[in-house]
Amino acid sequence: MGATRQGDPLAKSGATASGGGTRGREANLRPRSRLHVLQQHIQRFPQAGVLVVGDLILDHYIWGKVSRISPEAPVPVVHVHSESLQLGGAANVFNNILSLGGRADICGVVGADEGGRRLLKELGVRRHGRGGVIIDPGRPTTRKTRVIAHNQQVVRFDVERRVEIKGPLQRRIVRYVESRLREISCLVVSDYAKGVITASLMAELTRLAALRRIPIVVDPKEGHFFYYKGATVVTPNHLEALQAAGVHGEDDRAINEAGEIIRQRLGCQSVLVTRGEKGMSLFESDGTRWDIPTMARQVYDVTGAGDTVVGTLALALATGASMRDGAVLANQAAGIVVGMVGTATITRQQLVEALTNA
Repeated sequence: MGATRQGDPLAKSGATASGGGTRGREANLRPRSRLHVLQQHIQRFPQAGVLVVGDLILDHYIWGKVSRISPEAPVPVVHVHSESLQLGGAANVFNNILSLGGRADICGVVGADEGGRRLLKELGVRRHGRGGVIIDPGRPTTRKTRVIAHNQQVVRFDVERRVEIKGPLQRRIVRYVESRLREISCLVVSDYAKGVITASLMAELTRLAALRRIPIVVDPKEGHFFYYKGATVVTPNHLEALQAAGVHGEDDRAINEAGEIIRQRLGCQSVLVTRGEKGMSLFESDGTRWDIPTMARQVYDVTGAGDTVVGTLALALATGASMRDGAVLANQAAGIVVGMVGTATITRQQLVEALTNA
């Protein structure tokens, strides 16, 4: 890894780069011009169309207060004062894209149960779904229930069936994606290992996207990395990256090695590793690594932050942004959403303001 470059094109947003030489028009832009370019991408979000394929999850929150420990076991007693339902998993990526002003469509599977009906209602679709939302009577709708007291998660319990969806359902997803390709500029794969994303389905999605030259952004899951060969960019967190690459340690050297191993094994254009309080590291095909420091001022809850990263990056790429610009915008968006409690989304205005004040 070479020396850090000075006069970096992402300097306004705090990124530093190592590796090969600067190139192209971006390297000559002043900070104010850089900011203008990034703002232009955000303003074009309403023209961007993104299709999200993946595991649909219903996030159930139970809100309360704790004032004592149970006499039955050493656990807190939560006095419940409210409950709420929010979109999770691929549905949260979809929701983030809509909140940012983009055009989004969703494709996944729900069960023929109350959870499925509630998730469809949250998605704003009819009971039987539209083409991309498939009802499978043989599996429950994935639901994550979190008990929150004093802005802290006390416990989480999940209802799910993690077996792969059957061939006929996979073929229905492929047909739906194929029917929508002419109307989208980016494809997102949101893999939570709940059974929707399989090796064969991923291969078909990659093939279809390549035919239309549409970028694929993958939010990966440990154990499935070999599925994602040919994707444009994968966005693992630092632990997923280290485990997928078989690298030990968590320092910069280990992250650098893991990022390069993943990019080379998958043959993808880029790998964007999210690193919590250390921000993000972007690995590109020319061997360059860009380190983008976190923009988070306070962290209350990281739930769904990865969905925000993927949704923002996909929108940026759909507007024609470079991978580096997309990563900077995704980093800014994540810095906002971790300051909220629960599965949250942000607006274009919030992103513009955060970028301006960075």
